[in-house]
Amino acid sequence: MSNGTVFDVAIIGAGAAGMMCAAVAGQRGRKVVLIDHATKLAEKIRISGGGRCNFTNLGTTYQQFISSNVRFCRSALSAYTPQDFLALLAKYKIAWHEKHKGQLFCDHSSEDIIHVLRTECDLGKVAWRMGCTVNEIQRPEEQSFVLHTSAGTLRAAKLVVATGGMAIPQLGASDYGMKIARQFGLKVVEPRPALVPLTFDADTWRRFSTLAGVSLEAVVATGSGKKKPQFHEDLLFTHRGLSGPAILQISSYWEPGSPIMLDLQPEQDLESALIEKKSGSRQQLLTVLGNMWPKRLAECWLENLGIAHDTRLADMPDKKIRELATLIHDWQLIPTGTAGYKKAEVMKGGVDTAELDQKTMESKKLPGLYFIGEVVDVTGWLGGYNFQWAWASGVACGQVL
Repeated sequence: MSNGTVFDVAIIGAGAAGMMCAAVAGQRGRKVVLIDHATKLAEKIRISGGGRCNFTNLGTTYQQFISSNVRFCRSALSAYTPQDFLALLAKYKIAWHEKHKGQLFCDHSSEDIIHVLRTECDLGKVAWRMGCTVNEIQRPEEQSFVLHTSAGTLRAAKLVVATGGMAIPQLGASDYGMKIARQFGLKVVEPRPALVPLTFDADTWRRFSTLAGVSLEAVVATGSGKKKPQFHEDLLFTHRGLSGPAILQISSYWEPGSPIMLDLQPEQDLESALIEKKSGSRQQLLTVLGNMWPKRLAECWLENLGIAHDTRLADMPDKKIRELATLIHDWQLIPTGTAGYKKAEVMKGGVDTAELDQKTMESKKLPGLYFIGEVVDVTGWLGGYNFQWAWASGVACGQVL
């Protein structure tokens, strides 16, 4: 066998986490090969953030992540922060801007992020195997990993799995990383789509299907108890259900069969406001609601409640106003499901964090095997957090290879 097929480190998956890890390990003098079945590099980075890549969030802490052990990601996130990634972008003079809630985007294009990562890998003399399929992985007793690939057999003392999750299968996403974990006896937390639109059965949703495209600010919650997760973000009506940032956020916490609770007028005590407006008002209720909401929503809402469009606010009994306000502030719906991995931004679940060392991402059962990025059971909120986990877990791993 020629020396060209023997490496210190083989990394499967040339996405955000994989390239970051390869760059760090390569620049530490390790001989690294980066393998990906796609022929085009980092498609998920390319399309993210509307083509501008929401590459991190200034407010990142472990508390914006969901996991069976939410503290697992704390070590890596503390060791490699958003400021560290910004320092890397500064080195390449990449311009960026902040949108609301600490979300950072490229001024120009997500291609800037791909260029930085690719160049950093090249500085580390990383070998590339793009359009390369891994057919089988073996690990003879106490020896190197042997990877049988479409580009020939490769050997590596250490193997890093950075294959991502199952979201957006049309870009080649799969459960391959979890198959590797199971092959070597590691537990996997059952995966499912996250940061994904929620859908409803056709009969329930028929009354609202005319609202497709309507959006408004809302507070959305799910679960029970004082600490139930809730998000104050934009909500979007679709032909099949609900989407928009508020819904994507809550979808990661939603359990099948349970309701979601929506406050469609979170900035105002609607009952008090309507009763106060009522005295001496000649306005129609539709006009009053239409001043707070998109008109189509106000019309649909009254139709579904059997209230005529020309009903005057002054003619509404206080009891009916209270019922209307309660429904608007606490609209409860039970989704039938999600729009699935095709529409999901990320996967929830993955390789069980109990199987991995939180500082190095190494398997506790099998030294030399590592898992980083989305394939691990660490799922961030919408807004750049998942990229920060990719950078942080990639660096934590790359520094010990």
